Amino acid sequence: MLKFIYFCKKNILSKLVRITTIPLSLEKLLEGQLTFMNQYYEVVAVSAERDRLIKYGIDNNVATFHVELTRAITPLVDLKAVWKLYKYLKKETPLIVHTHTPKAGIIGMLAAKLAGVPIRLHTVAGLPLLETKGIKRRILNSVETITYSLATKVYPNSKGLEQIILAEKFASISKLKVLGRGSSNGIDTSYFNPQLYSEAFKSNFKSSIGINANNFVFVYVGRLVSEKGINELIAAFNELNEKEPNLSLLLVGPFENELDPLEPETLSLIDQHPEIFSVGYQADVRPYFAISNALAFPSYREGFPNVVMQAGAMNLPSIVTDINGCNEIITNNFNGLIIPVKNKNSLYEAMYNMLMDSKLLEIMKGNSRKLIVANYEREEFWKILLEEYRELEKRH
Repeated sequence: MLKFIYFCKKNILSKLVRITTIPLSLEKLLEGQLTFMNQYYEVVAVSAERDRLIKYGIDNNVATFHVELTRAITPLVDLKAVWKLYKYLKKETPLIVHTHTPKAGIIGMLAAKLAGVPIRLHTVAGLPLLETKGIKRRILNSVETITYSLATKVYPNSKGLEQIILAEKFASISKLKVLGRGSSNGIDTSYFNPQLYSEAFKSNFKSSIGINANNFVFVYVGRLVSEKGINELIAAFNELNEKEPNLSLLLVGPFENELDPLEPETLSLIDQHPEIFSVGYQADVRPYFAISNALAFPSYREGFPNVVMQAGAMNLPSIVTDINGCNEIITNNFNGLIIPVKNKNSLYEAMYNMLMDSKLLEIMKGNSRKLIVANYEREEFWKILLEEYRELEKRH
């Protein structure tokens, strides 16, 4: 009987709680990761938006716990979330709490610390505060500092982000670690594979959107907001299209007018320009990559952008800004072009060069998928993260 009890205890999985502000981050930024970890831990996904979270849990075979979280500064809502999460963690006694996104980070790390969770981890996949100023910037700086101080380990998802954190003095180097070559989840190159799409499919799909069969297509995938460089992208494309008519721009992603609105002139062009096609949020972005020739991604800030990895895996070269993450995936003139941030003229020139220099385009295209497959395979990243968890368990 004693041997049986010992055997059962040995095979009880430790609890791992993963927290994001909204379920979309679980679905996209951490796609497949929690299901993989559920083989080794009893995984619980915590997020806002109850119905969507429940669906995520069912689809991914993981337990869920709903906490009302917002992406804005909402002190009363946040305090309620800390209290609710604290009570849950105190009851469930997980071994590890691992948070992602700024709001989930501060609330999750505070609740975990108060509940006595021994291993408290936070992944940094971008710093929204870099585009803010004044008192809001000071508040957000304090939030990051507190979050990192409460965590036992912090994982910037790019080398450049690690350097920013150190420069801002949010944490010491001893607390920071970049896993693998960067990223929060790697990329599934069997899923993002251009060979899955036939020429017939691409021709029909392009036609269904309304794009001319012979047009060169730049694609952007992500939120349609100012900090992603959309104002510059629309202006550069509009200017280029006046000279080169056989050109289209495909925008795949949602607007966020309440958080980071685009300029009125930009919105007007998106709505009225005959060669700008805005298709909204798409659960599966692969067909849009498949009918495109290059990614245009002039973001102001990133962590380690999934979109650039996805485009590369789909054999697309990318135009990116010279920011952390982007300039770690893209090597200039090798698998894409790197331009200054917030510079419409440089973006125009890069788009023009991609369009006109077919030899350079083919070289960059030929290198794009190879680099992603060699460095950012998803399951390899999962194994690196699992090894990190195991090492932390041993120390604990």
